[in-house]
Amino acid sequence: LCRKNSNCLAVQEVWGYQPCLWKRVLVGGGAVCSGGLLLLLLYWLPEWGVKGTCTHTSLRDAHTLLLRTTDEFKQWFRAKVHVMSAPGKKPFDSLDLQSTTRRPNVGGDHGISAVHEEHHGKSRQPFQIHYFTHHSTKYYWNDMIQNYEFYKRLFFGENEIAVKVPSLFKLLIKEVLNPFYIFQLFSVILWSAEDYYYYATAIVFMSVISIATSLYTIKKQYVMLHDMVAAHSVVHVSVCRGNIEQAMSTDLVPGDVIIIPANGMVMPCDAVLVHGTCIVNESMLTGESVPVTKTSLPSSGEEAARSFNMEEHKRHTLFCGTHVIQTRFYAGELVEAVVVRTGFSTEKGQLVRSILHPKPTDFKLYHDAYLFLLCLVGVAGIGFIYTIILSIMNKVPAKTIIIESLDIITITVPPALPAAMTAGIVYAQRRLRRVGIYCISPQRINMCGQLNLVCFDKTGTLTEDGLDLWGVQTAEGGRFSPPEADAAIESLVNTVFVAGMATCHSLTKIEGVLSGDPLDLKMFSATGWILEEPTEEETALHNPIMPTVVRPPKHSVPEANQNNPLTHNMACEIGIVRQFPFSSTLQRMSVVIRRLGEKHMHAYLKGAPEVVASLCKPHTVPQSFTETLETYTRQGFRVIALAHRQLESKLSWHKVQSLSRDLIETNMEFLGLIIMQNKIKEETAGVLLELRQANIRTLMVTGDNLLTAISVARDCGMVRAHERVIIADAAPPKDFHPASITWHYTENPEQLLHLFYTGSISVGLCCNSLSLHLGALQLVLRGTVFARMAPDQKTQLVEVLQSIDYTVGMCGDGANDCGALKRAHSGISLSELEASVASPFTSTTSNISCVPNLIREGRAALITSFCVFKFMALYSIIQYLSVTLLYSILSNLGDFQFLFIDIAIILIIAFTMSLNPAWKELVWHRPPSSLISGRLLCSVLTQILTCLVFQVLAFLLVRQQSWYETWTPQSDACNVSSSSLSHSWNVTSPHDHKNIKNYENTTLFYVSSFQYLAVAIIFSKGKPFRQPSYKNWPFMLSCISLYTFVLLIMLYPVPAIDSFLEIVCVPHDWRVTLVIIVIVNAAVSFMLEVRDITPCKPSEANDRWGSSFLSWLFCRRNKLPRVRYMHLALELQGDADWPPRPSTVTYASDLQSHIAVPL
Repeated sequence: LCRKNSNCLAVQEVWGYQPCLWKRVLVGGGAVCSGGLLLLLLYWLPEWGVKGTCTHTSLRDAHTLLLRTTDEFKQWFRAKVHVMSAPGKKPFDSLDLQSTTRRPNVGGDHGISAVHEEHHGKSRQPFQIHYFTHHSTKYYWNDMIQNYEFYKRLFFGENEIAVKVPSLFKLLIKEVLNPFYIFQLFSVILWSAEDYYYYATAIVFMSVISIATSLYTIKKQYVMLHDMVAAHSVVHVSVCRGNIEQAMSTDLVPGDVIIIPANGMVMPCDAVLVHGTCIVNESMLTGESVPVTKTSLPSSGEEAARSFNMEEHKRHTLFCGTHVIQTRFYAGELVEAVVVRTGFSTEKGQLVRSILHPKPTDFKLYHDAYLFLLCLVGVAGIGFIYTIILSIMNKVPAKTIIIESLDIITITVPPALPAAMTAGIVYAQRRLRRVGIYCISPQRINMCGQLNLVCFDKTGTLTEDGLDLWGVQTAEGGRFSPPEADAAIESLVNTVFVAGMATCHSLTKIEGVLSGDPLDLKMFSATGWILEEPTEEETALHNPIMPTVVRPPKHSVPEANQNNPLTHNMACEIGIVRQFPFSSTLQRMSVVIRRLGEKHMHAYLKGAPEVVASLCKPHTVPQSFTETLETYTRQGFRVIALAHRQLESKLSWHKVQSLSRDLIETNMEFLGLIIMQNKIKEETAGVLLELRQANIRTLMVTGDNLLTAISVARDCGMVRAHERVIIADAAPPKDFHPASITWHYTENPEQLLHLFYTGSISVGLCCNSLSLHLGALQLVLRGTVFARMAPDQKTQLVEVLQSIDYTVGMCGDGANDCGALKRAHSGISLSELEASVASPFTSTTSNISCVPNLIREGRAALITSFCVFKFMALYSIIQYLSVTLLYSILSNLGDFQFLFIDIAIILIIAFTMSLNPAWKELVWHRPPSSLISGRLLCSVLTQILTCLVFQVLAFLLVRQQSWYETWTPQSDACNVSSSSLSHSWNVTSPHDHKNIKNYENTTLFYVSSFQYLAVAIIFSKGKPFRQPSYKNWPFMLSCISLYTFVLLIMLYPVPAIDSFLEIVCVPHDWRVTLVIIVIVNAAVSFMLEVRDITPCKPSEANDRWGSSFLSWLFCRRNKLPRVRYMHLALELQGDADWPPRPSTVTYASDLQSHIAVPL
């Protein structure tokens, strides 16, 4: 079993195989006997192809590998093992195993190392190395290991994300080998053998258009992706290899040291900063265009001792494809970065790989559709056997038996089904684009129709992006001073507190404009201070010089404050010596500053109040800290704390650069609070109310303070005024102390309805054994606000919710929500970009009003898929019934009758019935997610039985008419009296050897034509998920036109049309009878469908017609819910310990028990 790693798209199992001669001979013989169908089957099923032609062997000796993903999709892949020559006897000897990912062998003692490389050199002493390529990644067999330095280029290859655009011929071959087109080819050959050239030509024409459209779309996507990747993939870089030299970016390998130029660059690889600071735009990866500050990797301290980890050291890593806008450097020093990943291993490479090889869409509708098609194949098999037996009994020639028995299969499985199913999604995507929602994964639109839980980020999503400074509250002598609304007043402007506001940020000037985090911008502008970044020439005048300088306003310090040391020391320019950027994990940032001319330095710390207070000297934190903080957070303010520390005078600039932040961020002096006001967006409350009324659960997932989040939740209606809350404060395991959850109340513990979660404990850890831990169940099933959540914890929460069968949506700003946006069933990013790789959906509207729009369109698209599928299934069955009845008299439908039904009726109706727009409101219940459900099966089966009854009725009635006879060219049923007296035997007319023209054929053609139209109207559902069908004018116009046409040619026959459609003349009385039959048929079908669309409830089972068996089969009493979250909720209903008492629940390290300690 392979284990997951950062360079692998999925966990996979691997088996080795060697070619087997006798198996290949057998397969070759089978391929000849089956006309090549066996080869197609082995092509579609790679595991059969490998096992059918090879024998199992060890991985070391394998020539072919069989890979299978271990996720829910269980995908199989086939890979050929190649051999390359490498210099030396043991080319992997000094390979750093920590830099590669070792994959355990399945059934052996050796492994495969995942390293991305290509062969670019000539071997001196050739050594055979086995490797295979899978999803743009090469995997090498590490049986022997030698010198790593010699073989960097050999194994890592070119640093290039090469998206090869396949030729049209290759795309064409891959497209036409699709089972659908193979089936169409089989159908065309069969129809041509029956001389059905017109219909065969029509199918070929549609297939050519479909293939051409598909090839154009696929080719266009490949070209777009290739151009996007290749735009900045090959550039010149400066590399330190002994001396600084210019090299092509394609020559870079892990370990190279590159120099980042002062004017910036687009990164050609993933590299970690070792010297200097960079300002980076990472919008390509995150969708967030706010510049990010990247600092150099710590060179000392506890953090420097740890091994490099891409996740832990993101703030020091420059990712491939991101734009370095600006660098910060010091006199005589260069900004350097070490290459850590190249090619498809990079963050951008993995992103491109995920686009090239996407994960299959896991949706029950598509799985059920295949099952339903298998049922149709089973029905076709019955017809196949019936046709053979009937034809043998009637001594039909063997050729006719073969053709007609195979023809029944092509009738039962509709060839136009995939195109018709896709139409609804294409229309929905077009409507979404009109409202500013762009989609890069159209198949997920149907998933949006099943969303029953949506997670929202808070800042920038539920609330406004910009924060306004409400005020500041300084602390002196362990007590808070009264709050001040303006930080720029004369009494504060030159204090340590305001100096901290002016320096503790990551702002920078880009082309003369101050830019950075919106919170930092607001905070800095409130001080009135000035920020300047010296030029390169100015840096030579000082040793050392600060990269950024801030100074107070030019007005003088008030005389009253001249003797105040706190104000006096801060009156001059301040240089920012070093920055420790904000970390969402640590929930803080800090800077080291020095007033120009002073010997000692100062440190400022800014972050979450609780975190900052814990790092301060206890006597400097006011006793009323907790109460004051709670007062502000209850009102919905965002509160940030500020702290200060004077560093030892012996610390030099060089020593500060090597200090870890843990040594600086300690023993701080608490300075006070910065209170920011974050207003809720106007649309937020209305949208959340709409989702609540639609029975869609809403969660807030934020990195902010819990009480602030609760206040916002109350203000926006996520928690209503009369509802009470419980707070679950979680703590992770630390220093041999197990994880714990502390339950407490914000108000009266009666009528507790909402659960709020805070803490840094991993949600995944809490919920890995949901059945064991009641606390974890309560968090997931009853939580409303999840606060202080790091980005990876948001992703874990989404995964846990999905594991208990929620269909999860995630709405965020695309920055720190990327993981959750990608992991959710439906992630929607609020971004001004038209398309963002951060999530499947991107909305150009900067508020959450896009969420109900997306759900509405998803529901409409899902219902459309059901309607089209049911219609196409009924179309096949209706035609199957007609043909089967006609086969009993050795007849069939005519070529032009097939053509009229399949082209004029089916295709027009199937493509226009998908045009219904979404209904304007979100209703309480969701559309069904499965085709294999009681309601849908009841609907389909009752319509099949109805069509069968009326076709058999018409078939039998026509044979009972007084004028009925075996039709001949001389028959004239329209003139019954004359036909009963004599026949004009002298009339010479060619006899229909296929027996198409007869009364049964004409009768069934008329009845079935009306049945197609009737089921189309009945299945084209409107409210509550789509607009009514009468508003879909193309569909209504098509139906009315076709109804009118068929009715006219039935009541008032036109000889030319009758001749074209091979219809025979029948008496007018029989035509009227047929009108009555089709009207009754339509009325019965309509009534049955109206009864069937109501939910199947056990209490109504006995009141509904003949449904006792179906109610037992599909709606059994006391049936447990299928979805896991409902099943778990029912278990928790009987929990005597809910709501929990104020207590601390400690979870043992073995996750098998917990202890509750009362508070």
